[in-house]
Amino acid sequence: MALQIDTLKGKPFNNITLETTLKPFKKNDKAYIKSVAKEMFTKWYSLLRHTDTVSVMLWTSDGSEILDYKGKPNQQLEWAKYMGNPNTAHAVGSGPKELSLHERAYLYIENPPNFTYGDLKFIVKTLKEVGVQVTGKIVRIGTTFDPGPEFAKSDFKYKKHPEILAGSAMGGKSFVSCYAVLNADHESYAGFPKGIPANTPFGTFFGRQSQHFLKDIGFDYLWFSNGLGFGIEGWSSTGATFDGKEFKPERLPDVKAKILNFWKLFRAESPDFQIQTRGTNLSTGTDLARDGVDLRDIYKGGFNILPPCNSPWAALDGDFGMELVGYMSRISELPDNRYVFRYYVQDPWWVNSPWFDRYGGEPHDIYMPMAVSRIDSMGRVSLPTHLNFLTIDNSYGNIPKEVPDEVIPHVLKARYDAPTAPGPLVWVYPFDEYHDWALKQKNRLPEVYFGDWFIRQAINNGFPLNTVISTTSFSHLINNKPGYFSQSILVTVVPSAGSLLEEQLISFVKNGGKLMIYGPADHAGEKFLKLLNLQNVMPIDGEFQIQSNLISDKLEQPYPVKILHQLVFSGGGISTIIKDRKETSTHALVSYKQNENTRDVVWSVASPEWKGGKVIYIRGTNSSSFTGGKLLTPDAPAIWATGPIYLRYAMQELGYNYVIEKQDPTITNPVLTIARSNNAYYFSGYVPGTTVKQLFKFPQGAPLLTGFETRIENGYSTYNLPTAWHKECRVFLEQNQGIVSVKEIYSEDKDISRRIEIKGLKNAVLRVFPDEHIKPDMLRAYLNSANPWKTGQLAFEVGDARYGNNYVIKNVTGTVSLAW
Repeated sequence: MALQIDTLKGKPFNNITLETTLKPFKKNDKAYIKSVAKEMFTKWYSLLRHTDTVSVMLWTSDGSEILDYKGKPNQQLEWAKYMGNPNTAHAVGSGPKELSLHERAYLYIENPPNFTYGDLKFIVKTLKEVGVQVTGKIVRIGTTFDPGPEFAKSDFKYKKHPEILAGSAMGGKSFVSCYAVLNADHESYAGFPKGIPANTPFGTFFGRQSQHFLKDIGFDYLWFSNGLGFGIEGWSSTGATFDGKEFKPERLPDVKAKILNFWKLFRAESPDFQIQTRGTNLSTGTDLARDGVDLRDIYKGGFNILPPCNSPWAALDGDFGMELVGYMSRISELPDNRYVFRYYVQDPWWVNSPWFDRYGGEPHDIYMPMAVSRIDSMGRVSLPTHLNFLTIDNSYGNIPKEVPDEVIPHVLKARYDAPTAPGPLVWVYPFDEYHDWALKQKNRLPEVYFGDWFIRQAINNGFPLNTVISTTSFSHLINNKPGYFSQSILVTVVPSAGSLLEEQLISFVKNGGKLMIYGPADHAGEKFLKLLNLQNVMPIDGEFQIQSNLISDKLEQPYPVKILHQLVFSGGGISTIIKDRKETSTHALVSYKQNENTRDVVWSVASPEWKGGKVIYIRGTNSSSFTGGKLLTPDAPAIWATGPIYLRYAMQELGYNYVIEKQDPTITNPVLTIARSNNAYYFSGYVPGTTVKQLFKFPQGAPLLTGFETRIENGYSTYNLPTAWHKECRVFLEQNQGIVSVKEIYSEDKDISRRIEIKGLKNAVLRVFPDEHIKPDMLRAYLNSANPWKTGQLAFEVGDARYGNNYVIKNVTGTVSLAW
C-alpha cells in the first residue's frame, strides 16, 4: 500500500524545485545523462516526499539561449560551462592569474561537452521521465532568463544589441532593461524569421522567442532572474526615480507605465507559460520609490506569475533585515495564494557553496525566513507553497550528498514548527497606501522609501518581526473578527486621514489593543493626532543629542548619544512633539535635542478608558545613507546612535523586554524571530557575534527555552547563544534569580505524548503553554516527583485569556514536571 502524503508530519508543499545548471552532465551521452538525472532526484528524495509536485529549474545559460534561438534542433548551444564572468574584456582562461572571477572566467572542467538545442530537449525529456520514476510525482521543468552578464557568454546582449542595457548592477550598463527597445537586426530568429524590425520592444521580442523556445524544447515555465520585470536596477538602493541625493517623482508615471507595458507585451506573445520571479534585492516600498516598480499593478495584471521570493543576498551581505523586509512586503498582498521560499545552498558559477562557507553549515537563513507568515483577509495563516533550492550542483558540476543530508533536516524541522497563528508582533504593511501615496501625493515618495529601510534596520538590531498582513486585508479581517489580534502587537505607519484604517486602528486601541506606529505624521488626520497626543511643528534635521527614558542594551562602552537624521533617507525632517505634556496618560520616552530645539520621537499613550489598550509612537530615523554601494550603508555605530533600535526598546512599554549585553557598539546585534506554532513560541536567531548575551522578560514571564539552562538575573532569562539557533518555548517564569533548566524527558505512559522537566525553581510562578488542543483535564503537573508519578501532583489554574491557552502554577520550589 502506497504511503499517503498526509502521514508525513508538517504541511506539505505544493511544489519543491531543484535548481541546477547543465554542469553535472559532464558527458553528452544519453545513458550518462539518465544516470545523473536519477542521482539528482534520489539525493533529495527524503524531502521530495513532502510535496505534490517536483520541479527542476535549469540554468542552461544566461537566458541568451532564448534570445539566440533560431528554431533549429542542431543549433549549437552556448551554455553556462564557466566559473566567473565570461563577458569581460579577458578571454575565458586568459590573462594574469591575479584577475578575479569577476574579471575573467574559467571553464569548469577541461573540454566540457558541447550541446545542441536538440540535446537540451533530450535532457528536459529525460528529467521528466526519470523524475516521475524516482519520485512518483508530477514533474515540471523550468528555464531561466537573467538580465546580467553572469553565467554564460552573450553576444546578443553585449555585442549585437547593447542598446537594451541600462542597469549598472555589475558595472555601467551591464543589465538588460525590461522596457528597452531593440535596433534593427537582419538575422533570422525563431520568432522573427525575417529579422528584428527597428524599435521592437524588448518585451515583444523576448515574449515571442520564449514562446517558441519553451514550446519546442518542452519547458513548463520560465524564471525571471535578478529583477527582470521589476525596474532596471535590481540590486541597487537607487534607480530611475532616486539618484541617492534626491527623488524624481515626475518620472514615476512614465517609468511605472513602461514596466507594466513590458509585462503586457510579453504576455501578448507568450500568454500561457507560468512565470516565476526572483524580483529585486530590496522591498516593495523601496522599489516603488527608487525605481518606479508598481508591484500592485503587476500583481493585479493577470500575468500568471509567482511573486518574488526572498532574496538570497543575505548569504552574501548578512543583511537579514533586508531579506525579511523584502519578503514580507511582497507577500503582504499576492496575485493568488502562492508564494516561494528559496534557499541558497550552493553556487554553480562563483566557486562558493553558501551552505558550507557563507553560512558555515549554520541554518539561520532557514529558520528565520521560514518563521515568516502572512495573514490573509479571512484570518488564515499562509505559509510558502513553493520551496526552491539554488542550486543542487556546485561550480565544479558536482552534486555533493552532504548538502541534502545536512540541509533537509533543518528545512523539515522549520516546516514542522511553522507558524499557525500570528506572532507577538504583526506588521500591518501599507501595500496599497504606498502605491497610492507615490502616485497621488508625490511629495511623499521619501516617506515611502523610508519605511522599509527603517524596519530593515530595526530587524537587524533585534526587532522580532516576522508576521505580516496588508492594511487592506487587515481592514477586512478586523471588521469581521475584532479580537483576532488580541495576543499581538500591531506595527504600522500613520494611516491616511479619514480612512477606514484610521478608524479601525483607533477602535483597536480603545478596545484594548496594542499598537506601535512609526514614521512621519505630517499627513495625519485630526482624530489620529488626538489619539497620539501629537502636534507637528517646524521640521528640523541634522545632528541631535538623544535623551531617553528607556532601558537600553548593556555595553561596556556605551552607544553614542548623538544621532544623525538625514531628511532624504528618513522621510523628511522631524516635526513631532507631544501636544499636551500635562496629559497623564502620555509617557514621554525619547526626545532629540538640537541647540534650543527639542523634538519628541518616542512616547506612549494609554488612557484608562481604553480597556488596557496602548499606542506607542516612534517617529523614526533611518540611520543609514547612500554611499555608492548597492544597499544603504548604516551610520558608523561607534560615532552615531542607531535610530531603528528604539522600536525594540519601545516594546518595553508593552511588557516585552529584550536586552542585548555586549562589549561595544561595533559588535553586530543579533537578529531574532518569534513565531507561534501549536500554542508554543518558537524563537529563531542569528548571532554574528557569539560573545553577545541576550536577556528576555515578557509579559508572560521570562521565556525558558526547551533544552537549555538559563541564569535568571533580575527576572530576565539570559542566554549566550550560538550563531544559528531555533528553540521552542512552552514555559515562562517569574523568578528573580537562580539557574533554571527546561529539559525534555521520556513519557513511559501510553496516554502521555509529552513530558517536560523544569529544574532550579525558587518560589516561582510558571506560565505553561501546552499543545493547542490540550484542555485542563489533559494537563498534569508534578512537584519534586519522578516516575511512576504517583505523588506530588500540583494544582494549576487557567491563565489570563490575554495570552491564549495557558495555565499558571504558583509558588513552586524545586523541580516541576509537566505532562500532556
